[in-house]
Amino acid sequence: MRPRLTGWVLVALSVSEGAVRAASGQTPTGVHVAYPGAGAALDFGDSTFLFGYLDTPTAKLTVADQPVKVAPNGAWLAWVALPHDSSFVVKITVAIGDEVAVAWHRLSRAGWVRESGAWVDLASRSPTGSVWLPKGEPLPLTVRAAPGAVVRLLLPNGKALRFLPDSIAPPPRDGLRNFDGDDRNLSRSTSGDHYVATLMSDLASAINAGRLLDKLDDTRFRPTAPPMLEVALHGKVTKVPWPIHVTRISTSPVAVFLDDDIDHHGGTDRITIGRALQSGTYAWFFPAGTRTRADMRVDGQVRLRLSRDAVAWVPLEDVHRAAAPDDARRAIMTSPVLTPDSGRTRLRVPLTRPVPLHVDETERGLAITLHDAVSDANWTRYGADQRFVQRLTWNQETDDRITLSVAFDRPLWGWRVRVDGTDLVFDFREPPAIVAARPLAGRRIVIDPGHPPGGACGPTGLCEPVINLTIANMVREQLESAGANVIMTRTGPGDVGLWPRVALADSINADLMVSIHNNAFPDGVNPFTNSGTSTFFNHPGSLALARAVQARLVANIGSRDLGVARGDLALTRPTWYPAILTEGYHLIFPEQEDALRNLDGARRYANGVVEGITAFLHDAARGSRGP
Repeated sequence: MRPRLTGWVLVALSVSEGAVRAASGQTPTGVHVAYPGAGAALDFGDSTFLFGYLDTPTAKLTVADQPVKVAPNGAWLAWVALPHDSSFVVKITVAIGDEVAVAWHRLSRAGWVRESGAWVDLASRSPTGSVWLPKGEPLPLTVRAAPGAVVRLLLPNGKALRFLPDSIAPPPRDGLRNFDGDDRNLSRSTSGDHYVATLMSDLASAINAGRLLDKLDDTRFRPTAPPMLEVALHGKVTKVPWPIHVTRISTSPVAVFLDDDIDHHGGTDRITIGRALQSGTYAWFFPAGTRTRADMRVDGQVRLRLSRDAVAWVPLEDVHRAAAPDDARRAIMTSPVLTPDSGRTRLRVPLTRPVPLHVDETERGLAITLHDAVSDANWTRYGADQRFVQRLTWNQETDDRITLSVAFDRPLWGWRVRVDGTDLVFDFREPPAIVAARPLAGRRIVIDPGHPPGGACGPTGLCEPVINLTIANMVREQLESAGANVIMTRTGPGDVGLWPRVALADSINADLMVSIHNNAFPDGVNPFTNSGTSTFFNHPGSLALARAVQARLVANIGSRDLGVARGDLALTRPTWYPAILTEGYHLIFPEQEDALRNLDGARRYANGVVEGITAFLHDAARGSRGP
C-alpha cells in the first residue's frame, strides 16, 4: 500500500544480440521489470528489490549475478545489493539451455549529484524555500554529503558558512524505521555523511509579523542569487544551489484563527492538522475557528505558538489573520456543562476564545489539554440522568495550560469536537446496544476497498484497486447475510479521495469502518524478511477491533503475523467510531499475487475480516448494556 508503488510500470528490457530462444527455435523470450521502471530514482541504503515476469517461466534468471526463483506463471522477485553511487545499471541474465541473453536496467539514487566522489543528496537540504522566523532565533541547516568532505554554504555577501559532521546519529530511513522487523537495521550509526550548520543573520532582512501570512507572495524579499552549497573531497568539488531565502520577523507573534474552508465551499472535515515538527507526523487536530498566534513560517508551513512551551506546524492555507486586535491575555474557561442526549453526552467548555486543544484517549477516559487558557470554573453541571460520564475534573497544569480529565462508566465508542462561537463543544459516544447472540444485527459497517488512486501492484500486473474491491464485496456479502447494514465507499473502479470516504462514514453515523488493502514495501526494505499481515489503527478505541481482525486474518491467510500498529493514516484517524486498515497480502510476492488472482486468497482474506469484526462486536456486547 506504500505511496511509491502508485501504478504498474511495465518495461520490456531490450536483450543483447543472440536473444534467448527455446531449443525448438521459438521467438525471443522476453524479460519484464514491473518495478522499478528503467531510469527510476530510488531511496534506499545498500540493497533494494526488483520484480517482474518472464515470458518463458522455465528460463533461469539471475539479477545482479544472483539466482532468482521464477514462479510457474513467470513472476519473479529479487533482492539485490547495489553500489554506493549516484547511478548504476543492474545486470539481468536469462538462460534457456545453452542460450543466454543479458539485459541492463539503469537506476539512480534519488536526489544525488556528484563530482568524482564529492556527492551530495539534494533532497536532504533542509530547510529550503521561503523561511520567516523571529528575530534572533537561529536557523539550523542540515545536508547529507560524502563522508570526510569539506562542506560550506557560500553566501551572496561573500561569506562562507562551514558545516560540521553531525555528532548526533541520524535516524534510519523512513522505510526501514517503519517496516523493517530486524532491529539490527534500526540502530543508529554515525556514518559521517550528515552535516549541520547554524545560520544567524546572514541572508535575512527584517519585516513586520503582519507579512507572515502573505500567501507565498514574498518575491520582494528574495536575494538576487541563492547561496551555493560546496562539497569538496580529494581535490574534487561539487557545487549546487541551496534554494533558500530567509526573512526575519521584527515584531511579536500575530493573532490568527484556523479554517480549512474559509470560503465555505464544503468538502472538508473542518479540521486543521498540526505537527510537532515541520515535516513530522500528525499530533494535533484543531477544529475550524481555533484561535492562537503564529510566529514562524517555512514555505507553506506556519508555526503556531500554542502556549509558552508548545508549538505546532500547520498548513499556511488554513491560517488566517484574526480581525480583532492582538490580545496577550489568556483565554478564560468558566464552568463546563454536560448534557446527555440519545446515546451520547455533550460537553460544553465555555471560553472567552476557542483555544488550541490536544486530546489523549484511553479505553475509558480522555485527557483534554487546553493551551493558552486559565480556569475560572466554580462547578460542573452533569445534567439530568447523567451516567455515561462518570467524572469530570480539571487542573491548571501551568499558568497557561488546563487539563480536563473525563472518566466514563463504559468503554468510550467515539468522540468529536467543534467550535461553537467561542466555546469548545465535545460529543462523547456511548457503545451501541449490541445483541451478543447476533452481534452483527443492525450494525452500520463501512467497508472501504482501498484505492484508487494509486495502490500497489504485483509482478504480473494485479493491482490493489481491483483485488481490494473483490475482497470488499466478499466481506459485504457475508456481513449482510448476518444482518449488518453495509455501506461501501466505492462500488466501481473510479477514483475516490480519502476525505470523501471518511465523510461518508461520518454522515451515516457508522458503528465502525474497515479499509481493505494489500501491501508493498518502500525501496530498500527486504521483502523476504519482512513480509506478513498487519493491521493499523490510530486511536486507542480502535485497538480492540484491530487486534480481533488481525488474529483472524493471520489464522485464515496463514501468513507471518506482523501484529497491529498505530498508523497515521487518513482512514484510521476518525474518532467517532472504531476505524482500522488491513494489509493482508504482499502483492509483490509472486505466490501471494497468484493466490489473490485465483481468488482463493481473496476468500481467505474476506473470511478473516468478517470473523474479526464479529468477534470484536461480540466482546463489545458485554459492555454495551445491550439485551
